[in-house]
Amino acid sequence: MTTCTRRRAALTLSLAIAASALTAVSFAPAAGAAGAPALAWKACERPGGPAGQECAELPVPLDYRDPGGPRLTLAVTRLRAQGPAPRRGTLVALPGGPGGSGVQRVTGRGEALREETRGRYDIVGFDPRGVGSSSRAGCGLAEEDRHLIALRSWPAPDGGIEENVARSRRIAEACARNGGPVLRSFTSENQVRDMDLLRRALGEKKLSAWGTSYGSYVAALYAQHHPDRTDRFVMDSTADPDPDRLEHGWLADMARGADDRFPDFASWAADPPAAYRHLRLAEHAEDVRKVVTDLAARLDREPRRTVGSDIPLTGNALRQALQTALNDDGAFPDFAALVKEAADPEGRPVLPPELSGPLPDADASLLVAVICNDVRWPRQVGGYRRAVAADRAAHPLTAGMPANITPCAFWKDPAGKPIRITGDGASRILMIQNLRDPSTPYSSGLEMRRSLGDTARMVTVDRGGHGAYVPGRGACGDRTVTAYLNDGRRPARDTYCAD
Repeated sequence: MTTCTRRRAALTLSLAIAASALTAVSFAPAAGAAGAPALAWKACERPGGPAGQECAELPVPLDYRDPGGPRLTLAVTRLRAQGPAPRRGTLVALPGGPGGSGVQRVTGRGEALREETRGRYDIVGFDPRGVGSSSRAGCGLAEEDRHLIALRSWPAPDGGIEENVARSRRIAEACARNGGPVLRSFTSENQVRDMDLLRRALGEKKLSAWGTSYGSYVAALYAQHHPDRTDRFVMDSTADPDPDRLEHGWLADMARGADDRFPDFASWAADPPAAYRHLRLAEHAEDVRKVVTDLAARLDREPRRTVGSDIPLTGNALRQALQTALNDDGAFPDFAALVKEAADPEGRPVLPPELSGPLPDADASLLVAVICNDVRWPRQVGGYRRAVAADRAAHPLTAGMPANITPCAFWKDPAGKPIRITGDGASRILMIQNLRDPSTPYSSGLEMRRSLGDTARMVTVDRGGHGAYVPGRGACGDRTVTAYLNDGRRPARDTYCAD
């Protein structure tokens, strides 16, 4: 995996991830798409990827109100059903983000998913418009505005947001000036429309789906508007669908999510496995938080030079590295190593890949565009200033970032209006949610569960991290999801998994 790819993957998680960022919009059916194009599949197996992988391109309208007008192209990939069980249909893997690649998701997880589902599905993924190998657009953003630490809008060490305001205005103006109609088309509404056009191109009456994070909300939108075209839908790691809180509320929830999750890291850092004993940060778990927050405050005052980069390690860079690491237990050792090196006057800290350079313009622009195109964000700068001050006091680990201003405050009016997710959509949805998710916290998942009513069942997993279903792992929650996808067996009521 290249450094650029690692940065893109990490940023996709984070803006979970800013927005982990899931979006609701008003919906109108895809006009004039009765003649869905045929997909010309070709072999595209990749080193380390699944056998038999195929790829195709799907043309989609730039503007569904003008189906005969300009078109964009979406990259699509597929693993064919291969038995021994009878073919069930198509299962679409919907990635997180905005900015996640469905093609990469199938490449990385498709073989395990195919084995778990006994070869009953064609497993399909697509890169949404603006992502990966699909049609893209950029805002012409300055390099300094394309770093993760800039896109995430961390306040100044004293809590000031003046620099964030200036940058947010600058990014919004650049996107208005340079993005054009292609960038304006990057919306969740269009992703749902594109998904339905893909369904028709595949020749399917219904789709099954596994959506994670932002992808879970795309799944919810599709199920809301196309209940008759929805088969078995799994929604993994969801956020609050309240249309009054969309986007900015999800970002704000990350402060609570980090607090929910940090004790897992603290326990690890106070008593790491034998191979990582040298990375122990404190004698007791309750002391680890102070180690991290004190170090961040010190780096606010005196940033450290880093090895192999001209970019210093600041307090906010450390906080951002923590936020990313909390998504996955496997990242704990690297973050603990960063803390150890930064705390040692003779240490040689190395920035994580996602912080070591700017994103490509198209990637950075896409991540901003989707969350700003979908819904109107609050416009008053003073409101953000007050929210940041309160959030910094309540949640020191995230230091006000989740409540801060973004380019959406200066964006053109969104194309649609938020809608309310209800139980009037598809009738058989299975949700799965970790108890300690730093990006889409459990409390937000409960709001989605309440909105869906009796149409859904929820599996609560006593784990930390972002993304609850791991095909092939075999834990309680994984088995429940797999049974649902394979046989349609869904718990009679909401259920709890201890592992």
